[in-house]
Amino acid sequence: MSVVKLEECRRHIREQLDGVVEFWLKYSHDTVHGGFFTCIGRDGNVYDELKYVWLQGRQVWMYCRLYRSMDRFRRPEILEAAKAVFLIVFCWGAFQLEAEQMMEQLIYWVREDSSGLGRPQLPGDVPTNSMAVPMMLLCLVQQLSEGRLEMGKKYAELGSWCVSEIQQHIQRHGTAILENVSVSGAELPGCLGRLQNPGHALEAGWFLLQYAVDNDNKEIQRTAIEKFVELPYESGWDKDHGGLFYFLDVDGHCPTQLEWSMKLWWPHSEALVAFLMAYSQTKKPELLEKFFRVYEYTFSHFPDSKSGEWFGYLTQEGKVALDFKGGPFKGFFHVPRCLYMCESILDDLLAKKD
Repeated sequence: MSVVKLEECRRHIREQLDGVVEFWLKYSHDTVHGGFFTCIGRDGNVYDELKYVWLQGRQVWMYCRLYRSMDRFRRPEILEAAKAVFLIVFCWGAFQLEAEQMMEQLIYWVREDSSGLGRPQLPGDVPTNSMAVPMMLLCLVQQLSEGRLEMGKKYAELGSWCVSEIQQHIQRHGTAILENVSVSGAELPGCLGRLQNPGHALEAGWFLLQYAVDNDNKEIQRTAIEKFVELPYESGWDKDHGGLFYFLDVDGHCPTQLEWSMKLWWPHSEALVAFLMAYSQTKKPELLEKFFRVYEYTFSHFPDSKSGEWFGYLTQEGKVALDFKGGPFKGFFHVPRCLYMCESILDDLLAKKD
């Protein structure tokens, strides 16, 4: 382990996190009507006042995580913004019952009947297991169980079910992670079945790594690293221009998604977390080497040194395609979560260097 290099990474990541937080504190708060603007241009101008509920919740969660976990972010303006926008997300103690009730409803929608979501099963529509569903549910289990032994026991079976559902996406005799499979875990025909999303697989990888640590499960750890971290990285890395493709077709056909070859902010954020977490658990040097490779690409392409924050959408060649800093999908979440987690992991690694 190169201590000097890791210390430099930590310093740079810490500076990036500070800058990203300041950008959103300065430009995203609606001081007139409340809530957060997320459609923010390169220089901080609000180009659309529409507010998206899921990005409001994500920004609250991120503010709360920073406030609770890092002393330098224990600032009144961060706490007040989180409380004012979405108190129920912030104040678990006061709304524990409501949170548990909502969780039970989500479980019912996922495992029993999804028609309550307003998307009834249509005749001829093939039921699918989209990896996004069990991995997000596993993330919820981890969040609700964090530091709460009774919650961990309550949702233990659900967590195990989520892991099993995620593992169904290991296909082609262990050589590929597919985004969509049948409810029985079989490969689906056509473009839907051949679709690969490297960023999602990498994100699922570090969710599984966290589960493995929480449950002292070396087999899950091995599967997470080999199948959900290394495999999508090897297949998803652009050998010509660097960076991770957004979508791929497992058989090498051109994906039907028009943005398939673009390089987006969030898959690279997930890759940084996944490789650094994998290295922290195993100390395998090849995992650290891949972290540095993703690190070099990410920090040489996405951050905007002039106006702050990160660009979200690059061409295949790594040029800025869309220069806004926030929109309907990019808010105050993936970038700060990545930077926060990487800084925390590096803190632990460097504290144990002796």
